[in-house]
Amino acid sequence: MKTASIRAGLAAVLLAGAAVTVEAHDALTTSVNWSQTVSRIVYERCASCHRDGGTAFSLTTYAEARPWAVAIRDEIFARTMPPWGAVKGFGEFRNDRAMSPSQMNLMVSWIEGGAPEGDPENVPELPEFPPESPPAPEPASVVRNGATLENAIRVDGLFPRDIPDGGSYPIVAELPDGRVEPLVWLYEYRNDYGHAFLLETPLELPAGTVIRGIPAGSSLALMPRPAGPDPGD
Repeated sequence: MKTASIRAGLAAVLLAGAAVTVEAHDALTTSVNWSQTVSRIVYERCASCHRDGGTAFSLTTYAEARPWAVAIRDEIFARTMPPWGAVKGFGEFRNDRAMSPSQMNLMVSWIEGGAPEGDPENVPELPEFPPESPPAPEPASVVRNGATLENAIRVDGLFPRDIPDGGSYPIVAELPDGRVEPLVWLYEYRNDYGHAFLLETPLELPAGTVIRGIPAGSSLALMPRPAGPDPGD
C-alpha cells in the first residue's frame, strides 16, 4: 500500500510537471502575429515557392505554417530559406528573395513567442506571382572564368550554370580602366534552386572587361538588357 501510494504521488507530480511544460510551451510572449505581420513576410519572401501550384508545400495559411514554425526558425538561422544563394550587399538585385534582418527578427520573435495567429480579418490577399526566373540568354553571352569580353554589353542579369553546390564564389568584372565591379557573390548556392540574379540597375561592361571568380567547370550567363525603359523607370 505504501509503495502504491508513493507511485501515485510520483504520477501526480509527473502529470503536474507535464501540464506546466505544455502551458509554458503554449504561452504567448510576443505581440507579433501571423495575420498582421508574418503572413506578409511569408507572401513576400516564401510563397512564390511555398504555395498551391508552387515548387514546395504550401505555407500560405496559418494552419499550414504553424506546424512548421520550429523548422522555419531553423532554416532562417541557417540562412537556407528562402534559397537566395548569394551574399547580400555584393551587388544589388531587384529580385532578391532573402529576408532582411528586421524580417528575420520578426519571424523569430513570432516563432519563439508562441506563434500567435491574430485576427484572421487582417490577413492580406495572396498576391499574384510572376513566372519563374527568365531563361538564360543565348550561349554567345555565356562566359567562363578569366573571359575577356570582345564586345560591350549592357548587363541586366546573371545566370550561374553548373556551380558546385554550397561553395563561396565572389564574381567580379575587371574593367579596362582598372575599376572592379562586383557582380554576384554566390554563397551556398544550389543548382536545384537555380535562378537568375536580376540587377537593380543595368551594368555597362565595355569591351576588354575581364570576368573573374567563376569556379572551374562552371559558367555565368550575362543577360543583356532588352530594349525599353530600365526597371523602375
